Amino acid sequence: MRDYKMCAGCGRGLSAKGVGRQDKQLNTYDWLADVPGNAESTDLVEVQFKNTRKGYYHNVNNLDLQKGDTVAVEANPGHDIGVVTLTGKLVKLQIKKANLKSADDIKRIYRIAKPVDMEKYHEAKSREHDTMIQSRQIAKSLGLQMKIGDVEYQGDGNKAIFYYIADERVDFRKLIKVLAETFHVRIEMKQIGARQEAGRIGGTGPCGRELCCATWMKNFSSVSTNAARIQDISLNPQKLAGMCAKLKCCLNYEVDDYLEASRKLPPKDVVLITQDAEYHLFKTDILASLCTYSTDKNMGANMETITAKRAKEIIAMNKKGEKPLSLMEDDRVKEVKKPVDLLADADVSRFDKAKKKKKKKSKKAKPNMQKTQAAPAPQDSKKQ
Repeated sequence: MRDYKMCAGCGRGLSAKGVGRQDKQLNTYDWLADVPGNAESTDLVEVQFKNTRKGYYHNVNNLDLQKGDTVAVEANPGHDIGVVTLTGKLVKLQIKKANLKSADDIKRIYRIAKPVDMEKYHEAKSREHDTMIQSRQIAKSLGLQMKIGDVEYQGDGNKAIFYYIADERVDFRKLIKVLAETFHVRIEMKQIGARQEAGRIGGTGPCGRELCCATWMKNFSSVSTNAARIQDISLNPQKLAGMCAKLKCCLNYEVDDYLEASRKLPPKDVVLITQDAEYHLFKTDILASLCTYSTDKNMGANMETITAKRAKEIIAMNKKGEKPLSLMEDDRVKEVKKPVDLLADADVSRFDKAKKKKKKKSKKAKPNMQKTQAAPAPQDSKKQ
């Protein structure tokens, strides 16, 4: 039974065949999966390995591959084990997105993984954590300023990829010799950034969702504090930083919308002059095109909120030497709300009346208590 059948009958308009396995990072929904002839349109297949590492291969043996199948693919040297994550026309778009220009980067798929292949695969994977801890100790003993964040063994156990982070250039030629002698495998060093490391490890962001770098992001664009300024976000480093201690990638998502909306707003340094006061810009709601003005330049006083269109109208009137009656539309004067006196209609002496009632009730109850206590006396005299 294929793994995609577990999604059948979801009733959300999605093809269960296209959803496939959801336990892999960077999972891609194949929206062409139920189109006839999609799988036969190309022999290119997308295969995913540990964490976010993906590769693209030719299905030269015309195997009946579907999303979720475990396959043995060509590696250098030997073979590797991965999971098919995409087939058909969308693979070409993924290759274009990954910027694979050389045809030599695309190798072959040998076969669907056999039990013997899986035994070697699990045996190699069981050594990864211990190898990572030991390699960190070796790098520290050599005095190298680097951090080995992850180790990935090839499916046949003949090669190991060491992912490391370093701020400066590192000469790890001696490190490679020591690692090869210690673990008896071919060594490949691959430098990654803090964002790539967070994507490989995974986790949950402050938004409550899984990290974007671990679910769908492949290419990372630079993020600057200017994106936070454009969106009028507080420049708090703790709130702007993500799990990787870098600026959050999601700061770039809505920058274009905020830039377009901010063009409709009036300049921040322009003072609006009316017949009664001068108003300074206090805050803005960029997407709603609302501006709040205050009569004090340094604090909120007599604040009024108007639309950006109205603010530009007043600016145009001030340039002509005209002063509107107020900031409100059609020069309407803002209604002054009268202060409400909470004690005006309240009966202040109502608490005293309640105390008097309690005292009267307690006085009536005392003689009844005396009568009940004196009642048993005549019965005792009769017995005597």
